[in-house]
Amino acid sequence: MLEEYSCKTKLVCGSGAIGALGSLGASRVLVVTDPFFMKNGTAKKVADAAKCVEADFFDRVEPDPSVELAAEGTAKVRAFRPDLIVALGGGSAMDCAKAMAYFAKGNYQVAAIPTTSGSGSEVTDFAILTHDKVKHPLVDEKLRPDVAILDSDLLQTLPKSLIADTGFDVLTHALESYVSKGAGSITDLLAREAFSGAMAALPASFAGNTSVRLKVHLAATLAGMSFTQAGLGLCHAMAHALGGLYHVPHGRLNAILLPSVVSCNAHVAGKKYAEIARAAGISGSAESIAVRNLKNSLVRLRRELGLPQTLSQAGVDPRSVWRNVPRIVEATLADPCCESNPMKVEDFLIRRILEEVTGRV
Repeated sequence: MLEEYSCKTKLVCGSGAIGALGSLGASRVLVVTDPFFMKNGTAKKVADAAKCVEADFFDRVEPDPSVELAAEGTAKVRAFRPDLIVALGGGSAMDCAKAMAYFAKGNYQVAAIPTTSGSGSEVTDFAILTHDKVKHPLVDEKLRPDVAILDSDLLQTLPKSLIADTGFDVLTHALESYVSKGAGSITDLLAREAFSGAMAALPASFAGNTSVRLKVHLAATLAGMSFTQAGLGLCHAMAHALGGLYHVPHGRLNAILLPSVVSCNAHVAGKKYAEIARAAGISGSAESIAVRNLKNSLVRLRRELGLPQTLSQAGVDPRSVWRNVPRIVEATLADPCCESNPMKVEDFLIRRILEEVTGRV
């Protein structure tokens, strides 16, 4: 069976990597970011690095960007007519910028500069927008950025909570793409390296060791390169459904859901879970033991990173969850991530996971 893999995105990584913007030959640059990076001068520093004739800024990005915000940004793109759009920030900034370029329907270069190590959006065909408390994944190869700049200088002062949240997003991307129905030998290599690297470096990064942060950053990109082709699964579908309703950070929801999803999917994906666990140094001679140790390792890491164990600990009232079960189930089943989950996703499976993460079992 033939297998193909392509990545149009040029990767530039290391200290001072934003200087690569100057080689793109852009004369009009639009920087898409949030108010924080606008106020602290990073957005201007990025615009200056591009060596452009004229720069403008769209600095209204907020967590879980809405369809309305993307539409406002799209109007900005059409009015300013840049030849380079630069996304500066976490997954929300990159999703918003990618959607803006996509809907503006022009010939724009897109450069993504992630400032958190998690979403992998700098190399994916995905963008997530929220409408009416539901997260909607856009999937199109036209959404993939032309350039991804992984600058370690932007990772020195990350808050511990952000390291934890986004770090679990990396682990979830790697695990879900590895057991996905769309996985292949190339995406498996990327996913294994991403999972092993993140598992090894996350505790040190969380503890304040800045020297390992580029390793986690690269792991996030590798995981993105894996899942953009292989697909994701039930954990992400449920995180999208719950995140739209309750606005809990995406990576935090993944951390709560992932061990339970591993248990459910192990019935059909146990062999692959055992493989990636052993690749990360998680022992287990028998498949069932390796899968159990994988789940336990995730739970221990979740605790070590100070992440909540249940939705209640994340500030979500379990009674609200159960009142909204029909809506959560409907949104989960409609999410395209379910299509690549190794086990067929049905109503009862979603309810079973909700019982575990709300503390009812």
